[in-house]
Amino acid sequence: MPDLKLAIAPMMDYTDRHDRYFLRLFSKNIWLYTEMVTSQALVKGDAKRLLKYDDFEHPIALQLGGSDKNQLAIASVMAEDAGYDEVNLNVGCPSDRVQSGKFGACLMAEPTLVANCISHMQKHVSIPVTVKCRIGIDDQDEGRQLPLFIKTLEETGCQTFIIHARKAWLKGLSPKENRDVPPLNYPLVYDMKNKFPHLKIIINGGVQNLQEAKQHLKMVDGVMIGRAAYHDPYILAAVDREIFKIDTLVKTRKQILQTFIPYVDRELSQGVKLSQMSRHILGLFQGLPGARQWRRYLSENANNPNATSKILMEAASFVQE
Repeated sequence: MPDLKLAIAPMMDYTDRHDRYFLRLFSKNIWLYTEMVTSQALVKGDAKRLLKYDDFEHPIALQLGGSDKNQLAIASVMAEDAGYDEVNLNVGCPSDRVQSGKFGACLMAEPTLVANCISHMQKHVSIPVTVKCRIGIDDQDEGRQLPLFIKTLEETGCQTFIIHARKAWLKGLSPKENRDVPPLNYPLVYDMKNKFPHLKIIINGGVQNLQEAKQHLKMVDGVMIGRAAYHDPYILAAVDREIFKIDTLVKTRKQILQTFIPYVDRELSQGVKLSQMSRHILGLFQGLPGARQWRRYLSENANNPNATSKILMEAASFVQE
């Protein structure tokens, strides 16, 4: 299985199964993460729908939200049974809904509770259980609290920490502001790798392209890219060559689009609307002449209930690659 050198961040309303399939077309080796799914939703809701993915998406991790160790353990077993390669516990999301449910970033104030959850999850599955966290929350002294947090979780046997290099301000900032306003502190994440050299430390937050990722990889084990890869997915085109050192041809944007068509046709035949898939590829031609017309044509035509994959190629005809 590929090493976790580069991953796409779990993003609510973005990294659904259609987006993940599309992103997999750029690289066989990047790790893909689902949107966060609460353990309660899995245990009590439509688990089959929530866990659905295509085998083509491997390696793929399910991100869970929650703080009930029993529910998290059951959800982890469901993930392993469904074939996921990893379960990741969300200790970084700052939304109000997450705080009221006692999961996400607010759990950084309760490392013992998180450790109990991780330990219980690990007892029930053989796939890795990993953590995605912030460097701290609110008025915490992150230089002191983050290593204590990692050490507490390390004692459970947790080996992989994905660290968003910003604080989460649960009081005073919206979830959107929490993605941009708190300053990035990459040196603190690098320091965690120095303090815990035997652990796998993955850095997240503000990474815009593969060149930046390569700089981070000199200091940590892996890099997670979020919205930059969603809004301009072609930044991933050379990832297998540049990051994983695999001698492979870099596909053009239109070649990527053509390889997506059979998936689109299959999903359309199963009742999925074209717009549910096309919304994830609006950024494919970012920065090229005709990109605006591509986006406009898709936006105006993909919502038609009878829209077919022909719409994608018609839209692409506006672009000069």
